[in-house]
Amino acid sequence: MLETDLSAPVKSYLEGHGYQVNCEVKNCDIVATKDDDVIVVELKTSINLTLIVQATNRQTLSDSVYVAVPAPNKKSHHWRGVITVLKRLELGLLLVETNPMGMTVSKQFDPMPYQGKKNSRRRRALLTEVAERSGDYNIGGSTKTMLMTAYRENAILIAYCLSQLGPTSPKQLRQHGTGEKTTGILSNNHYDWFQRVEKGVYKLTDKGEVESKSFKVIYKKAITHFKNGQQG
Repeated sequence: MLETDLSAPVKSYLEGHGYQVNCEVKNCDIVATKDDDVIVVELKTSINLTLIVQATNRQTLSDSVYVAVPAPNKKSHHWRGVITVLKRLELGLLLVETNPMGMTVSKQFDPMPYQGKKNSRRRRALLTEVAERSGDYNIGGSTKTMLMTAYRENAILIAYCLSQLGPTSPKQLRQHGTGEKTTGILSNNHYDWFQRVEKGVYKLTDKGEVESKSFKVIYKKAITHFKNGQQG
């Protein structure tokens, strides 16, 4: 079993409890939000020191941090010791079990409220990232794969607008709904998708044309967004 195999059942479990769930958000495997409640879940195929370090780091973002691992075949003396450690660290535990009906998730215990210092800046950044995404397009526990972020979604929308408008200023792009971060995305040019042709005017590069289209779901959303703006 891979970490990514745990993502779907844990996501379904949280959604079944009324949470909006996003995977791979600011280095967190899974982030679930409901009103003011924020849950962070770290996925691993076994409980090890790496998982403990990651999970305790996330406690600066949320009081509710869980670890999710496959259910052990046998709850040994070692496993009981692991449970003691997790509880002392104020972490919650979710177990993922494979059975004939598929994969199910059971909550073993909730985390205790974290008494340490919170990082309000990182928490705001986490919630902003969740709010600015149009949906959940990642798999929790992913490594060495290209993730869909709010920044990348925004860049794809800008790329499509430039493909239709030709060389354009950030102000004109914002009139098509590309948002307040348009100038920064163009000037930083993180993906090498854009090129400044003169002061305050940018065009789409060949690389941008090809790569932005490769994110098919988001590209289709960009097309719809642009057309709706034209009609308005």
